Amino acid sequence: MDPEDLRDEIPAVDDTVYLNTGASGPSPRPVVEAATDFLERHEYEAHAAGDPYSMAYDELGAAREHIAAFVGADPDDLALTNSTADGISRIAAAVDWEPGDTVVYTDLEHPAGILPWERAADVADIDTRVLDTERGRVEMDAVKEVVDDARLLCLSSLSWNYGTRLPVAEIVDVAHDAGTRVVVDAVQSPGQHPVDVAEWGADAVAAAGHKWLLGLWGAGFLHVDPDFAAELEPRRASYRSVDDPSAAGCDLSAGAHKLEIGTVSPAPHVAAATAIDRILAVGLDTVQKRIERLTDRLKSGLGDRLLSPREYESGLVTFRADDPEELVDQLGEDGVVIRSLPDGTVRASIHVFNTADDVDRLLRAL
Repeated sequence: MDPEDLRDEIPAVDDTVYLNTGASGPSPRPVVEAATDFLERHEYEAHAAGDPYSMAYDELGAAREHIAAFVGADPDDLALTNSTADGISRIAAAVDWEPGDTVVYTDLEHPAGILPWERAADVADIDTRVLDTERGRVEMDAVKEVVDDARLLCLSSLSWNYGTRLPVAEIVDVAHDAGTRVVVDAVQSPGQHPVDVAEWGADAVAAAGHKWLLGLWGAGFLHVDPDFAAELEPRRASYRSVDDPSAAGCDLSAGAHKLEIGTVSPAPHVAAATAIDRILAVGLDTVQKRIERLTDRLKSGLGDRLLSPREYESGLVTFRADDPEELVDQLGEDGVVIRSLPDGTVRASIHVFNTADDVDRLLRAL
């Protein structure tokens, strides 16, 4: 599939220059249709047959296998969640904290990678520490120092505010040498770059399908290494957390599945599987090359306003603006969608469905 074919499947870009995939990607018709088709089969056919649960669990199982294959995971090590934030929060609520434990997170983290640890600090008497970075860059000596006595480190695979790619595998090695567990917020990576959780070696990787995969909201996923999963003690549990719901007591599943709870709609995850297929039909190599070409064009036009790296690392391009909120509103009135960031900057997101004309329209408007 050519990028233009994918673009033709996305109604949201018919009359809009959509440059905000880093927040939420616009879904192609086949993705929405996959969810709709499931809902109709489930509500009409499965209920008529008297067994809606079997169909739902079959679809969840198929989606789990599809997503696991895409990120290089074993399906047994993958929990299906509602979002990246949901996945990180489930980890934070399942660690058997001891008073005085320390969690480190970088100053690049989205609130999804900050608030769960700060809440744990409030309720479990643990400490939090921030790893300072420079324009989206992590110094390995600083990592080594900050994780020296830490229980856990949380970091992003790709910074949401600068668009820099972090050396996850290298950071994981340093943290593990210190006996520190690592949780990765990977939501900006799947659909934009190849992801292999085995290569990263992190203890947990949380992500979702509604950004660069162009899926629907609600399709989160959480990979948990089996050794780390064995240590987790979830505070919440129900019939999807155990292997045998009818057994006496609460004998949790051995792996990541212990972090799942109860009845959810499979529709977002069914759609995520279709979204993965659309991206793979285009090809991740094509995705990266087109994003690189278009972001180069945008960065050249931005000149010294550019804050993201000049060289290609991702489709996230952050730049300065005198009044970010006003700029975003004015561009929106002109049919150009970008977003402001909490640090007073502005960010455009370039994906494979975008075009050179999209970039030029933004530059002309600026």
